[in-house]
Amino acid sequence: MKWKKKYNNSKLYFGKPYNLFGDYLQKKYSCKVFKVPINAGLSCPNRDGTKGYRGCIFCSDGGSAVKISPQNEAIHDQMNSIVKSFMRTNEYVQYIAYLQAFSNTYADVSILEKIYDSAVSFPDTVGLMIGTRPDCINRDILDLISKYKKENFELWIELGIQSMNEKSLKFLNRGHSVNESIEAINLIAEYNIPVCVHVILGIPDETWDDMMYTAAMLSQLPINGVKIHHLHVIKGTELEHIYNDKKISLLSQKEYISTLCDFIERLRPDIIIHRLMGDRDNESLVFPRWSLHKGTVLKVIEDEFTKRATYQGFLHEEEI
Repeated sequence: MKWKKKYNNSKLYFGKPYNLFGDYLQKKYSCKVFKVPINAGLSCPNRDGTKGYRGCIFCSDGGSAVKISPQNEAIHDQMNSIVKSFMRTNEYVQYIAYLQAFSNTYADVSILEKIYDSAVSFPDTVGLMIGTRPDCINRDILDLISKYKKENFELWIELGIQSMNEKSLKFLNRGHSVNESIEAINLIAEYNIPVCVHVILGIPDETWDDMMYTAAMLSQLPINGVKIHHLHVIKGTELEHIYNDKKISLLSQKEYISTLCDFIERLRPDIIIHRLMGDRDNESLVFPRWSLHKGTVLKVIEDEFTKRATYQGFLHEEEI
């Protein structure tokens, strides 16, 4: 595949070489906007027997969530508790209600509507982000979500696709195909709802070309954001057993940063990057331990782009 430079704008939000979601929010709202994770108590077709019972091999009992509230706690109580835990000053802050754990479109629309209504009614809430899977998207659900669209409101669907390679989806036990991911993205685009896709770099047996193919494919699809993670091992997951049996190796910090920068260089420059690496606490993380030093890693990522003198979209090609 021959790549050619299409864009020469190396300064995006706040002079960074990539579009970060936090910078986008700061520019749009001129204040701090925090995402408040919520556990709506929903399940997943890959856990309740519809697709399987194992779930994804990287997914813990709390789903993809970090330090999330118990599912039997009311949504406003969850949000109040989390807001109090990170408030340090009297500075004005607004919030995005983030339905993070498991698949938050996996229920009857009447149930979902009550959940969404409760989340967006929390004071100073300027957004709703709904985490889900490609096989939990349909027109009835999108009709409902569309009702929350309004000016100066951050309505996003976060879609876990992880890779555009079938072999990787099978290894992760995702329970859906690449084609289902593409169909879901295109269907969401029909409703003009911004979609952020989750991608994992460093899946065992994925080559560099495989990962760059994912970047290229995503750049051809109508996505608005991407959340990039390194594959990390969480306690209590099937992946932990695989790792302990020494059946896989994971990317080093240097390898991840190099691959991540390569990926972003091939990513369409208007796509907003919601995350540059995975984020887990010391107690739940098995490996790699370098990801505990998030601030240091983010600085090295930015330094690598400075060293390369490149930026998001530097090697993006409009057609592949």
